[in-house]
Amino acid sequence: MQKYYDSLEVRSAAQRERELLDGVNTLLSHAKENTAAYAESLRDYDGKPLASLDQLQHFPVTRKSGLIERQQQQPPLGGLGAFTQAQLAYIFVSPGPIYEASTKRADYWRFARALFAAGFRAGDLAQNCFSYHFTPAGAMGDSGCHALGCSVIPAGVGQTDLQVQTINHLKPSGYIGTPSFLKIILEKADALNLDASSLNKALVSGEALPLSLRNDFTERGISVLQCYATADLGLIAYESSVHSGLIVDEGVHVEIVRPGSGDLVADGEVGEVLVTTLNPDYPLIRFATGDLSAVLEGVSECGRTNRRIKGWMGRADQSVKVRGMFIHPDQVASILARHPEIIRARLVVDWVDQSDQMTLLCEVAQQSESQSESLREAIRQSIRALCKVRGEVNFVEPDSISNDGLVIEDIRRHE
Repeated sequence: MQKYYDSLEVRSAAQRERELLDGVNTLLSHAKENTAAYAESLRDYDGKPLASLDQLQHFPVTRKSGLIERQQQQPPLGGLGAFTQAQLAYIFVSPGPIYEASTKRADYWRFARALFAAGFRAGDLAQNCFSYHFTPAGAMGDSGCHALGCSVIPAGVGQTDLQVQTINHLKPSGYIGTPSFLKIILEKADALNLDASSLNKALVSGEALPLSLRNDFTERGISVLQCYATADLGLIAYESSVHSGLIVDEGVHVEIVRPGSGDLVADGEVGEVLVTTLNPDYPLIRFATGDLSAVLEGVSECGRTNRRIKGWMGRADQSVKVRGMFIHPDQVASILARHPEIIRARLVVDWVDQSDQMTLLCEVAQQSESQSESLREAIRQSIRALCKVRGEVNFVEPDSISNDGLVIEDIRRHE
């Protein structure tokens, strides 16, 4: 029985370092020659190959804010695409807005590796409950499944009754999506007295997987592993069956740097995750994820030899990920601009009943009960429209929110 997805996963450290360095050097030259964005940002790069991967820290960081600005100036992709129109398969739209491209390259986001580690094999039927609406999460799961030879039920999110009925009828063995939605589906199956026992494995992402929730799934006979991916980069790291950190994907180079800079920190020190993807179609060099993590010592007991990171440890800025969607401070500002009645606001993100919950605290002048309820509902609608996820609204007294510049507060504690 095949134990690993491919031989890349068990390379020696020296071989991986050498081959990754070759890949990064090739990518630097390719990006400078074939994309307008890197022709500009790498104009001082003379094409001389790097002698070590550590030298990459002297190259500029590509930040999401800069990407948005570039895309506004040079739509749709800001001069980052290195492909022809005939090679383009999709353009996705994430909040910001940020546009992400996908070409017709097989397993474009390299998701098959994470699915394989989670136990998915050729012939499996997977219920893909990542969103298919604008963002690429659903397509990521599909492309990885197809690369493995799995069949897919493109279920998306919502419609829990239909989700459960489909599982009961079609008997998929695997689930792909967020852990909180898997919990919702299983609880709905219990409530409807429908059989969901065909599910025996899952790959989850987009939010935290607390030990208590993983144990709940295990008790139901479902082995659940998680992965770390973004719409821009695809797969970054993934979990194996030994549950010991996240193993870095073979198609990227990960750096951990001091937040707000591009300077490497020592292994074990918490810093911001920068990723260079070896994707020649849409090269991203030192792309700042805004996520915090740290490199773990040693290698995984599963036998895979790549570096490991601790996983998501918070945000390097005030942006947060809620139910798989990034929420940025500028989105909160847009909500306030729609509703001048709000004096000051703060978005609070918490973990309640094993699910992400966000509440916009709003200082407003005193209003009648009917005015308050009308305004509350209007703000709820603005949150959904601008953030693409639902949020609650609580009105608080004027001057009760600290004037400390904090726009988004993440108070999630996972048990």
